[in-house]
Order: sequence, then structure tokens, then C-alpha cells
Amino acid sequence: VPDGVLFGSSTAHKAIRKMLVEDHRLDGIVKLPPGVFRPYAGVSTAIVLFTKTNSGGTDRVWFYDCQADGFSLDDKRNALLPASKIGPTPGHHEAGHFVNLTLTDEELEKNNLPDIGARWAERLRTEQSFCVPKSEIAAAGYDLSINRYKEVVHEAIEHRQPKEIVAELKALEKEIAEGLEELEAML
Repeated sequence: VPDGVLFGSSTAHKAIRKMLVEDHRLDGIVKLPPGVFRPYAGVSTAIVLFTKTNSGGTDRVWFYDCQADGFSLDDKRNALLPASKIGPTPGHHEAGHFVNLTLTDEELEKNNLPDIGARWAERLRTEQSFCVPKSEIAAAGYDLSINRYKEVVHEAIEHRQPKEIVAELKALEKEIAEGLEELEAML
């Protein structure tokens, strides 16, 4: 679905999200990288994983932020890895059997698809995938945007004391003024 369906404020958007959560079993939302359908469509999209029950069943919703699918995200969509390492199950056929391949961390950055299956419920909210309880989704007006629930951890940055910075600037300014005086004396 287009990303707008996950967080749109129209009555229809809200109703469909509420129906998925309350009347069926919404299992997960996989946010796809922007450009995954280029050159045909440039709209951001997501995969909605649900089971039609007509009786509810949603306890929690799994979110996954897919950032790479193995191809460049421009209009050319060039493969970033060999064909055997693209897709949800990397591998190749050998002597009539399928041989699974394990991707390195560097390769996983280019193809998140195998990682989607490997992750499910036991992730922190700061990671690429995590679960959100139904009650929290209902309290947020059934907003299904991953960014609504993903907790961002900011690294603490140590800054120098302002007095130290001002003193350094004054020293530099003095050095520049002396240099200009020397240049002026040469003229």
C-alpha cells in the first residue's frame, strides 16, 4: 500500500486501519525503501501483513523498516549483489539441491530481505524491527506509521565550554589581525 494509507487523516484511511486492527489480525507492517518500484512509481510503500478473521485477533503489530532490497533505489534498479545473494533466501542450486548462503553484515546492508524473516518479536524499539501492543496503536488513533513508534536514540555529544571556544576565536582573530598588519607593511 502507499505509505499515506498507514497514517492518512481522512475518514477512509482511519476506518481501514481501525478495521485491520480491531476486526482482523494485523500481524505486521514492512516499510519498503523509497524507490523500490522505480521507474514505474516513486511513491513510498509498505507491505501490510494481516489475516482476515472478521473477529479480531490483533494483540501486537510487528514493524520492520526495510532499507534495502538488493537493488539500487534509482531509476536503473541495478543489482548491488550477485544474483545468488538477492531475495529473501540467498543461495543457489547445486546438484539438484538448494544451498543457502549467509550474507555478511556488509551484504545485509544492501539486501535486508533475509533479515526480515530472521527478526520477528524480540527486538528493541530502537532497532530495525520491533513490536507494538494493540493498545498503544489504538491510543495513537490507529496510526500505523513506523516512525510513530520507533524510538530514536540520540548520542550524547560532548561540547567544549563556551569560554574555551571564545578564547580560541579571539586568539585566531588576533593572529589574523597580525597577519594583515604584516601584509599591509609589505605594500
